[in-house]
Amino acid sequence: MKRSLLLIAVFLISFSSVQAQNLNSKPVNAVEKSEVYIDSMMTNALEKGFFPGAQIIVGNKDAVVISKNYGFHDYSKKQAVKSDDVFDLASMSKVLGATLVTMRLVGEGKMNLKDKVGDVVPIYKNTPIADLTLFELLTHTSGLKASITFYQDLLSTPDGSPLLSKDKSAVYPDLFDTMYVSKNIVYDANYLSFTPKENWVQVYKNMWLNQEFYNSVYKQISVANTNVRGKYVYSDLNLILVKQMIEAKTGSKLDQLAKEIYSELGISKIGYNPLKWTSNENVMPTELDNFFRKDTIKGYVHDEAAAIFGGVSGNAGLFANAQSISVICQMLLNNGKYNGKQILKANVIKEFRDSPLAKEGIYRGLGFDKRKPDEFFKANDFGHTGFTGTFFFMNPDNNRFLIILTNRVNPTRTNRLMYKDDFSAKIWKQINN
Repeated sequence: MKRSLLLIAVFLISFSSVQAQNLNSKPVNAVEKSEVYIDSMMTNALEKGFFPGAQIIVGNKDAVVISKNYGFHDYSKKQAVKSDDVFDLASMSKVLGATLVTMRLVGEGKMNLKDKVGDVVPIYKNTPIADLTLFELLTHTSGLKASITFYQDLLSTPDGSPLLSKDKSAVYPDLFDTMYVSKNIVYDANYLSFTPKENWVQVYKNMWLNQEFYNSVYKQISVANTNVRGKYVYSDLNLILVKQMIEAKTGSKLDQLAKEIYSELGISKIGYNPLKWTSNENVMPTELDNFFRKDTIKGYVHDEAAAIFGGVSGNAGLFANAQSISVICQMLLNNGKYNGKQILKANVIKEFRDSPLAKEGIYRGLGFDKRKPDEFFKANDFGHTGFTGTFFFMNPDNNRFLIILTNRVNPTRTNRLMYKDDFSAKIWKQINN
C-alpha cells in the first residue's frame, strides 16, 4: 500500500512538472509582449516623474489591440486618468485639425497645393510672404521663423524693466520655463480685459482680447520670412497661415470644418475649446503659467499663440482622448475609409504622408511629421508629436499605429525627462517591429 501511494505521488509530481514546463514554454504573442513592455515603461516613467498621467492605444487598421490609462491628472494623485479624459494635443493639432481639413479640401478641388498666400488671403497681398505656397507651408519650407511670442506684446512693466530675468530675486520671484517673471507685470488695457466685452475674443477663463490686436499679429507674420526659403525650418507660423487660407477659401471656421470630419467619423471626444463639449473634470491640466495667465491651465489651450486666437489655431488648440484619435488613425490606414464612408481620398492621403523632399534631405510629409529612418522609425512612418507630451505615429506597411497622450508640462514645461529617455520612440519601436 505504501509503495502504491509512493508511485502515485511520484507520478503526480512528474505530471505537474511537465504541465508547468508546457505552460512556461507557451509562446507569448506580440500583443502580450508589447503590453508587458508598455506596462514596464509606464511604471518606470511614473516613478521617475516623466508626467502625472497618460493614455496609450496600440492598434491596426481594423482594431484596437491595447488601450490603457495610467497615473493621475496631477501629482496630487486625487483623480485617476480615465478613458474619457481629454488631453491638450499641442502640435498634434497641426495634422489632426488643419492638415485633415486641408486634405479634405484638396480632395474636393477647393484648395490646391500651389495656392499662394497673397492670392488667397487679401491682407497678405503685396507683402514679403505673398508668394508662399500651401505646399511650402505644409512642408515647413517657407522660410518663416519658428515662432513669434505675440502675447508678450500685451505685457509690460511700469518702469520698462524686462519681463523676465535669468536670476531669481525679490522682483523676479516666480519661475517660468527657465526664466523668472517680474512681479510688476501689467496688462495692456487697450487690448486685454478681465471682464467680457462685446466682440472681444475669450483667450482664457477670465481674459478677453480686443480683435484689433490681430492687425499687429498679421503684420508681424507678413515680415517673418527671415530664413532661407526652401530650407526646412519647423514653424508654428506656417500652420497659422494654413488656417487663414482654409477660412478665406471656404468662408467657414477651422473648428467647424474639423468638427464636420469628426462627426462623419462618429467621434465626439475631440475638438477645440473642450469646455464647450466636455466637463472640466474630464480635461487634463497642463502648466502652472506664472507669466501670462497666472493660473494652472485646465480646459484652455496651453499654447499662447493658439490662446490669443481664442483657442482655435492651425498650430495648436485641439483636445482629444486616445480613442478618438485611434479612429482617425484607422481611417488614414484604410485609405480614407471608415465604417463604409470615404472620408478622405486615398490618393490625397498618400500624397500627404509621403516625403516629397526626401531627396533634398528633408524628411517631412505635407503636415505630417516623418523621420529619417533610424533605430526607432521606418521610412514610411508618419504622424506627429506635441509639446505637451503627446505622440502618434502610423506605419502603412504593417498598418500599425501608436497613440501616447501625456501632460508632461504639468506643472512645468521644464520637465523634459520623457524626451531624454526616448520614451515614446522606444514604445513605437517595440510595437512597430
